[in-house]
Amino acid sequence: MNRPEDGNLWLAQVLWELGAIQFGNFTMGRSTVNSPIYINPRLLVGNPPALVRTAKIIDGELQALMAMRHAGVHDFNLIAGIPFGGLNIAAAYSLASNIPLIYRYPSSVDDEPLIEGRYELGQRVLVMDDIVSTGGSIIETSEDFREAGLLVTDAVVLIDRHLGARNRLKRHGINLISILGVEQLLTYLVSTDKISRSWHRKSMEYFAANQAE
Repeated sequence: MNRPEDGNLWLAQVLWELGAIQFGNFTMGRSTVNSPIYINPRLLVGNPPALVRTAKIIDGELQALMAMRHAGVHDFNLIAGIPFGGLNIAAAYSLASNIPLIYRYPSSVDDEPLIEGRYELGQRVLVMDDIVSTGGSIIETSEDFREAGLLVTDAVVLIDRHLGARNRLKRHGINLISILGVEQLLTYLVSTDKISRSWHRKSMEYFAANQAE
């Protein structure tokens, strides 16, 4: 099958082929209740070439942002993945870019989070996750990195569900970079006859009704 050349649309296509996009009625935690669409980018690990290409797409996006006159992303020394989906993406990107990886995980002692990997005070970390709704995981992870003496100013996600994460992260001093927005994903799926106009309308209405400040 011929896939779209554009990186964003290629990602939409490959996620569809992997069965990572489903329609129905889904509730996942407090931030996603009765959603008509479920997106699971973690399935990319089942297709290593797709995971490699995804890392290259992220790198291309970051390089383009850094080349802008007013850079859209700060220079960074480290990559940090949010387990588990974000850690898979971050590990692939770390290998593609040769930039060291760290990650945060809960400790069994006093429930204090630990940071795995090598880092130095004052280094800047680019946080990565696979999908974002309200941004809670990114904020929590970034606060722990900051307490450890690291700088966090930017975060990259594969998919932004457009449920208020961008504005919420901005209030915490974090710039959100998304490779694919859910509205763009839905437009691609309906325009290529992969989903009905009914599912497209239901999904768009859901995201419009659940926007957060």
